[in-house]
Amino acid sequence: MKLVLNKNQIDTTPEQFLRQAGYSYHRDRKTGEESFTRRLGSGFYPRLHIYVQEQGEQVGFNLHLDQKQASYAGAHKHNAEYGGEVVEKEIGRLKSLVQKTGNIEQKSSNNEQQTEIVKDKIGHGELPKGGVKEKKSWWKRLFL
Repeated sequence: MKLVLNKNQIDTTPEQFLRQAGYSYHRDRKTGEESFTRRLGSGFYPRLHIYVQEQGEQVGFNLHLDQKQASYAGAHKHNAEYGGEVVEKEIGRLKSLVQKTGNIEQKSSNNEQQTEIVKDKIGHGELPKGGVKEKKSWWKRLFL
């Protein structure tokens, strides 16, 4: 299944957008093809597999579901689904990530702009307005 977007709809590169959506870079050792995968369980399969194609001002995401590795000798391809409920839900999830308004909200007061971080990129929750607290390592707490 394919999702085509204008480049101005995402505020980062397509690769960074996919990483923020939970995908990992994947390069096929045999063919050299570059793509991104997102595991659906603890094993290597099943996984969502997406290819990025940029053409001018548009970016195409070609998504399919890899169910399992090829199970017979001499086969180079795996079993994949190019449609279905899981693929459609993932396309919907990617669309919702694109439609979010971003993670920085501009506020102006007294001719001065203040930037306030409202939500993180994927929407995992709110960040504190004062910034992220610096964590100290456990050994520094013991000895300092």
